Amino acid sequence: MLNLPEIVTEEEIEEYFKLISKNVKRLRKEKNLSQLEVALSIGQKSSGFYANTENNAHGKHFNLVHLLKLSKLFDTPMEEFFKEE
Repeated sequence: MLNLPEIVTEEEIEEYFKLISKNVKRLRKEKNLSQLEVALSIGQKSSGFYANTENNAHGKHFNLVHLLKLSKLFDTPMEEFFKEE
């Protein structure tokens, strides 16, 4: 069994997901869209999953397909989701 060094910590991963969620929430509010409107636009049946991902709750995270759809909906480049302020 290989004993590889840890590339990234769990804390770093969590902070990364928090950053993405914070930026998605900011962009949604800038576009004056509700969580339900965005959820339905990206193919979710209700706002529950979307609310959890946007609030980084219950281990739910946006995947690359979600981010692609959100970038189209918000008319913003994908890079916006990864910006640190």
